[in-house]
Amino acid sequence: MIERYTLPEMGRVWSEAHKYELWCRVETIVLAAHAAAGTVPDDAVEPVRKAPPPTPEAVAAVEAVTQHDVIAFLTAWADNTTPRDAAAWVHYGMTSSDLLDTALALQLVEASDLLLARLDALVISLRDHALAHRATLRVGRTHGVHAEPDVWGHRVADVAFAMARSRDRLRRAREAGAVAKISGAVGSYSNIDPAIERRVAEALELRPADVATQVVIRDGLSEWVSALAVVATLCEAIALEVRHGQRTEVRELEEPFGSGQKGSSAMPHKRNPILCERICGLARIVRAQVVPVMEGIPLWHERDISHSSVERIALPDAAIGADYLLHLTARLVNGLVVNVDRMRANLDATGGLIYSSAVLLELVEGGLSREAAYSLTQAAAMETWRSGIPFRETLRKHAADGGQSLDEARLDEVCRPERYLERMAGVFDRVAALS
Repeated sequence: MIERYTLPEMGRVWSEAHKYELWCRVETIVLAAHAAAGTVPDDAVEPVRKAPPPTPEAVAAVEAVTQHDVIAFLTAWADNTTPRDAAAWVHYGMTSSDLLDTALALQLVEASDLLLARLDALVISLRDHALAHRATLRVGRTHGVHAEPDVWGHRVADVAFAMARSRDRLRRAREAGAVAKISGAVGSYSNIDPAIERRVAEALELRPADVATQVVIRDGLSEWVSALAVVATLCEAIALEVRHGQRTEVRELEEPFGSGQKGSSAMPHKRNPILCERICGLARIVRAQVVPVMEGIPLWHERDISHSSVERIALPDAAIGADYLLHLTARLVNGLVVNVDRMRANLDATGGLIYSSAVLLELVEGGLSREAAYSLTQAAAMETWRSGIPFRETLRKHAADGGQSLDEARLDEVCRPERYLERMAGVFDRVAALS
């Protein structure tokens, strides 16, 4: 991910320097487990533990010759280890993927914890915003067309629950990926005791792999990236709603617009939803990582490295992208401007057409067949669409033409927007319980 969209904490998780710190940590813990088991000399552990991680530049210089990243790392690290004979016991009984997959699991855990903290905060922001607008009347839209009266808090509640589910989904995916693999070249423990793997896993707060070949099969990674893709897409759903609400013709919502901010180099009046558009664009980047990572599940036999180059790009981009999206979405929600008066004006803009469903049912209750009631209501509604004459007037006219009488007092009641929302209390009780 480019620096423009990389926040410092998440960027550090995926930095080359931090990766080598984790590699040193894994190798040192494996070495200590061997020493405790009597496999290697006790005095090999402390010199290795004290050796500073190699710099990315030092590893790159060796890799330019070896064309093997783990060998380059081990060589560069050994150069920092005194006495040198202690370094001979590093990586004992291991294969490269023992180190790579176990350290990657640590990166996934670190990244997940940063993301989960952001998700916790965003769920709370959405919850509080929904509750603050539980009585803010607006028109509900289906197919982009006015449907029935609703409240803005209801729309927000929907994404609040979805974001909470996505947080829980990521927690499960975090656990799925938190796996240590220390079982050798084809996962058969040929040169390493399974007890070493168990001890290393415990020390790293991971769990030992149930089974592995040379690599841990990539279904867990696929689950993790898929969870991030859902999070990113929910951020997009929020942003898309605001983008529609900020259209000049609608003007119900507006993203934060800071002092000194400019909307256009040519048109000084512009207040464009650039924050929302950035969210919608970057969500595509996170989603785009799902299929490449998933295609790392089928590998040749015990392993090939077709997954490796993909994961070097896809995993950091998915994590960094999701982190930035959550940051932007929290900023959007916490600074969102809600134009309550405009919402009410838009609700009334179609001259009462949004009450057609209640009118239909009222006519049925008054004795008309559903077919007759629908025909009368639709005919009146279509005339209102064409002419702009208020719906109650066209309804009265078409009823009279058909020899029907309307109970005006009942129509007053059914054409009241609050009537549509009388059963919403339970929804907001559940919203209030979100944590």
